[in-house]
Amino acid sequence: MNQSKMQNFLFNNVSKLKGVGTTTKKILKRKKIEKVSDLLWNLPQGFTDRTNIKKLNELEIGKVTTIKVKVSKYNFPRIRNLPSKVICEDEESKIDIVFFNSREGYIRKILPLGSSVIISGKINYFKKKYQITNPSYVLPVSKADYVNKVIPKYSLTEGLTEKIYRKLMDQVLNEISNVDEWHSDKILEEIGNVSWSKSIREIHASKKQNFNSKFYRRLAYDEILANYLVLSQVRKRIRRFKKKNKKFNNILSKKVINNFKFSLTSNQENVINEINKDLKSDFKMFRLLQGDVGCGKTIVSLVSAANVIESDWQVALMAPTEILAKQHYDLARVIFKSTSIKIAFLSGKSEYKEKKLIKEKLLNGKINLLIGTHSLFQKSISFKNLGLVIIDEQHKFGVKQRIELSNKGGNNCDILLMSATPIPRTLMLAAYGDMDISRITEKPLNKKDVVTLSKPEEKIDEVLFFIKRQINNGNQVFWVCPLIEESKKLDYSAAVKKYNYLSKSFGNKVGLIHGSLDKNEKDKILDNFLSKNIKILVSTTVIEVGIDFPNANVIVIENSNKFGLSQLHQLRGRVGRGNVQGTCILLYKNNLSENAKKRIKILKSSNDGFLIAEEDMKIRGYGDVLGYQQSGIKDFKIADPIHHEELFKIAEKDIKNIESNQKNFRKYYFLLKLFDKADIINQISFEKII
Repeated sequence: MNQSKMQNFLFNNVSKLKGVGTTTKKILKRKKIEKVSDLLWNLPQGFTDRTNIKKLNELEIGKVTTIKVKVSKYNFPRIRNLPSKVICEDEESKIDIVFFNSREGYIRKILPLGSSVIISGKINYFKKKYQITNPSYVLPVSKADYVNKVIPKYSLTEGLTEKIYRKLMDQVLNEISNVDEWHSDKILEEIGNVSWSKSIREIHASKKQNFNSKFYRRLAYDEILANYLVLSQVRKRIRRFKKKNKKFNNILSKKVINNFKFSLTSNQENVINEINKDLKSDFKMFRLLQGDVGCGKTIVSLVSAANVIESDWQVALMAPTEILAKQHYDLARVIFKSTSIKIAFLSGKSEYKEKKLIKEKLLNGKINLLIGTHSLFQKSISFKNLGLVIIDEQHKFGVKQRIELSNKGGNNCDILLMSATPIPRTLMLAAYGDMDISRITEKPLNKKDVVTLSKPEEKIDEVLFFIKRQINNGNQVFWVCPLIEESKKLDYSAAVKKYNYLSKSFGNKVGLIHGSLDKNEKDKILDNFLSKNIKILVSTTVIEVGIDFPNANVIVIENSNKFGLSQLHQLRGRVGRGNVQGTCILLYKNNLSENAKKRIKILKSSNDGFLIAEEDMKIRGYGDVLGYQQSGIKDFKIADPIHHEELFKIAEKDIKNIESNQKNFRKYYFLLKLFDKADIINQISFEKII
């Protein structure tokens, strides 16, 4: 099959396969299998050994077993809902083959009386008789080879049997043939020198999944490169936009810096210089400002805003929640107080009259800096001269949203994204290869590290004594219960139980936030906490990243072993944001696993979010680390940054060679289609690659 025919086959709807009717199509869709190629990435989760045909006197209860028997008798009930039974035998003994919800005609067809058959299934024992209920395979002896082997075990869903799924996989794998190679000989040598088609067949047939086998590595590399190709094209597209450069002399930003109660770190100054260089260039800025909790990203963004405003352009700053946006607004008013900059605040709750006035002032240029929630990007909001968009906590934006974002404000509008989610080095290019990246790793000079303690749950009285003392000293406390996704009822009841428990000691000083509250109720409680009406806030949800509660200096995290390292670090970053030393108390149950002990030890020894993210990835695997799913990194089907770190590095070099010879880009179309990336490429490319 040539590459064109292969494409027609693989990228067709799965309903084109034999045996896929309307029902099976719907079931497969639940597994996110819609195209034939989607079947390729549902890799075997393990393997069932159906080899070694057993005699009936050798059976073991509970084991998947293959037997060769003769059909000797039918027992079809005349009462509905009772199972049908077929008695089979060999020279040694007898066994009942039991069928629920199967028609008599079907059973007679697959098990003709007097015939010899191969049956495979799980052995049960009922009323002193061996039986197999709803066997996985019933085949004539002539087809024994199809069953008598180690068979891949796939992650399936209700209504989809191994037998049906295996028939579909066999159809696909039988059609797979060699296609034109897209990798250079040099790259092929580095990744194992095996073809795509052979790798696909081997990975579905191998008895054990091995992340480092040459076949697995080949497919993982394909996926990494497909990801890099998309980001490379997004980056190339952005670089094609010429813009009017911003012209400023740092006069306004120096005034702003003088309003700070502290000096900038050298790290912050370097990042401001990087951003200034972008603002003054002829090309549109698309930069990610990444920094740990409390490192001063917002300050850097407002200094950059001052320079853009000095250039006679407007700035919009967007935050994910109203309370966070309001805090940015309050901070901006303080640091711009000695300037003539006009600042406005806009959210979904802003009154009609206020919104109307803001819209008018934006259009005539009487507002320099607009701060708010996503309502800033409503169609009815227009700027006279928008020159910079700043978006805080952008980890919820995937590649497609970033493409749309880069179009905001036209060609002359620079984009600065901020994120407090530390991403390990291995993943940076894979996640953000379409952007320039600035990192703030240095903490402000006045920032004290949060002291982290761990306590077993039976010592909760000591924790309560400590909290009482903290509240008497004017501090506030977060008390976090782990989110139990499997059961919202359990999650809710655990939080309510803790709220009631703490209320006995602290009365109406305790507040509660849980997943069932609507946004307005949550905001009201957070406002009460911010205004110090509530002293202890019990929460089942991760407290909003970035929100500043300067008076909250203690956080107690229950069942801390249920959280990952990065998540614990993010939670810990909610406290100690004022001038007082913050304290994080990790409560844990006895009998901690080795990994849980490791996590607590690492957290107690370090406040470096980037180091913690690296360690978290090593312990838990990249798919479970906070923030990766939202940023789209978890979209990898095959590749794993822990096992395939070396492949990511090879791909970094490879993508540079590909970028330097754009004519070769067309040969990667099949690869991009395999990983659902071609549509994104066609959306952003000036020349279609099809």
